[in-house]
Amino acid sequence: MAKRIFLSPPWVGQAERAAVSAAFDSGYVAPCGPLVDEFDRRLGQLAGQHAAAVASGTAALDLLMAEFGVGPGTVVVASSLTFVATVGPAVHRGARPVFVDSDPATGTLSIPLLESALADLRRTHRGPIVVIPADIYGQCCDYDALEALCTRFDATLVVDAAEAVGATCRSRPAGCAGAAAVYSFNGNKIVTTSGGGAVLSRDPDIVVRAKWRAQQARERVVHYEHREIGYNYRMSNLLGGLGCAQLDRLPEIVRRKRRTFAAYCELFGCAPDTPFRPRSKDVQPFPCDASCTASTRWLSVFVFPTSAARDAVAARLDAADIESRPVWKPMHLQPTFRDCRAWGGDVSAALFRRGLCLPSGAGLTAAQFARVARAIRGA
Repeated sequence: MAKRIFLSPPWVGQAERAAVSAAFDSGYVAPCGPLVDEFDRRLGQLAGQHAAAVASGTAALDLLMAEFGVGPGTVVVASSLTFVATVGPAVHRGARPVFVDSDPATGTLSIPLLESALADLRRTHRGPIVVIPADIYGQCCDYDALEALCTRFDATLVVDAAEAVGATCRSRPAGCAGAAAVYSFNGNKIVTTSGGGAVLSRDPDIVVRAKWRAQQARERVVHYEHREIGYNYRMSNLLGGLGCAQLDRLPEIVRRKRRTFAAYCELFGCAPDTPFRPRSKDVQPFPCDASCTASTRWLSVFVFPTSAARDAVAARLDAADIESRPVWKPMHLQPTFRDCRAWGGDVSAALFRRGLCLPSGAGLTAAQFARVARAIRGA
């Protein structure tokens, strides 16, 4: 019996096994250790920033919300088309979230709508504003435009680059924008440490403080002394070793994911960089790899003419024991945020109704892709 094909399983092998074994044999099994330090260094090189690896991307965002004093009285402006963790840490701290719809071409946060939102908010809100755009499905937001708007409206920019490790925006690496950014190394991400994340910033002090808070905010004295309450958000040395091994394979991982996306485009008969058109009767690739970005294609996402067509494909895949998943349900449609303000919403809502994420693992074999293709053709 053929094994189930998962959406985006980790692609690991002997190199990762050897790295974890070496960490184990070194005696540094507990959190922290030399391989975490090495992982930090290499992440910094990748992003062109300072970096600190932590327990998850959500932990990284929470540390940055602490850094920027987010709480009651803070307005957090975020992408509506994202995973809930983009705004979860801010909401836990008492901030008020508002949401901005997607750009119809790229799926990332709409710059014109963000400008309208910030202008409206600044007319009535004199307190702090934090903008958290999400790089979506391996595609970076327009970093230059985001930085210009946040400077103009005195807002702090924190980039959620959890889904875009290895991508670029005008030759700038994913996460290389704003006051700070985060990565995720969850099991289904481009690079995995099983579970993990990172804080990134061009300001070394922000990263140093994040790492200090992640280690219970313990003062640098022999005994245990605390002038602030921190968190146990550390990454273990074992996972640091796994992360280093994964970074060695990052170019190949991205190449394989892009190749799979191109194969799906050929299957559906569509051009890879076609902007999303809400009323199209064709199957469309998503998001568009706009001229300012180079997407990793973390997940291969396609938008169908109708929700019924999307559901038929998903059902056929499921019957063949193949995992697929709808596009993120926008935050402005989530029950928990039903009373929150949103700018726009039709684009992300349409993407949710008709978009489908297809198997995109870097280890997807030709035989597995053929099996997926047969199921899609059968629908």
